[in-house]
Amino acid sequence: MLHKNRSLSTKFIIIENNMKIFLSAFLFITNGVLAQFVQNKSYSAMLKALLSHNVKEMSAKEAKNDSTAVFLDAREKKEYEVSHLINATWVGYDDFDMNRIKGISKDKKIIVYCSVGYRSEKITEKLTKAGFINVTNVVGGIFEWKNLNYPVVDNTGKETEKVHAYSKTWGIWLNKGEKVYH
Repeated sequence: MLHKNRSLSTKFIIIENNMKIFLSAFLFITNGVLAQFVQNKSYSAMLKALLSHNVKEMSAKEAKNDSTAVFLDAREKKEYEVSHLINATWVGYDDFDMNRIKGISKDKKIIVYCSVGYRSEKITEKLTKAGFINVTNVVGGIFEWKNLNYPVVDNTGKETEKVHAYSKTWGIWLNKGEKVYH
């Protein structure tokens, strides 16, 4: 009887170890799939290393298909003035202030973007800590949005090809539209 129990116990250990291996492989594979938020593999690899991935994330394509959310632009005012997503509200980054979103309900769906996703990730963290429960960061930001040929508008609401590319270093990730550096 004791021998049978050991055998059964050993079988359970083997099954448990195999399940751990399977789950680890599954998580690794799905993480790789989920992490592909942008088309360009080099851009994707850079973003994977740059971002903390500690907030909810979505692709520009997913954001484009969401007509119910409030869009917040976490870039500097001069970047926003060149172009931004239609109906986006500027909230800034360096001088971000919660008063800029005082009229937004804490349970409203909010999508935050910047140039590539780093600054918007930080603003998403702040909003989440402040009690907003449905906040998501756009990985790839307005650069990926424009790379997908999605429209952006200027301060008058007119569609434009111009996108503030932040700097020549960061501007390499913006492949469509007209880069602006001022």
